[in-house]
Amino acid sequence: MKTIRIAIDGPSGAGKSTLARAAAAALGFLYVDTGAIYRTVGLYMRDHGVDPRDGEAVAAALPEVRPELCYDEAGGQRMLLNGEDVSEAIRLPEISRYASAVSALPAVRAYLLELQRELARRNSVVMDGRDIGTVVLPDAEVKIFLTASARVRAERRCRELEERGTPQPFEEVLREIEDRDFQDTHRAAAPLRQAEDAVLLDTSVLDFQESREALLRIVRERTGL
Repeated sequence: MKTIRIAIDGPSGAGKSTLARAAAAALGFLYVDTGAIYRTVGLYMRDHGVDPRDGEAVAAALPEVRPELCYDEAGGQRMLLNGEDVSEAIRLPEISRYASAVSALPAVRAYLLELQRELARRNSVVMDGRDIGTVVLPDAEVKIFLTASARVRAERRCRELEERGTPQPFEEVLREIEDRDFQDTHRAAAPLRQAEDAVLLDTSVLDFQESREALLRIVRERTGL
């Protein structure tokens, strides 16, 4: 049976993970959150005192980093780091900065590239990240660039942090999102950009259900599912 690859890219806080997970569940596909993989690498560097912006130091540490994806009974993705479940630890706000820094390093991107492609070779996937349609899966059957305004993304992020019991002031969250946008779009290695053949989906004025239906509509139009 032919596998189908759906690539969803977009800036931080655009709702990629939530919508990609929902789309994968609706389609019966495997969901792959590549941002979680980079967060796992970032967590390792933090825990081992490695400066995430020091390319040589990070590259030297990479052979000791073994990120693995597994799935719980509900189909939720879990991240393992050297055998330990770190799915909650990688969501701490400070890990976002580590993930952004290590993801800008060519050595890290090369190290994780084959892991991501192998998942897409073996399964029909919905994969989200920053460079899925441009670098990881350039031949994906469906490419979507998911975005929303920075203020809307900050509002959503604040609600998410409150629900987790780790609230942050709105202006601080907004500043972090704007900083992350700049870093992601200006990095030398695989900068965030919309693939030429990607469909733009702006969810600024859409709620979750409307966003989900819009995403699935694009998938069905492109694949005939």
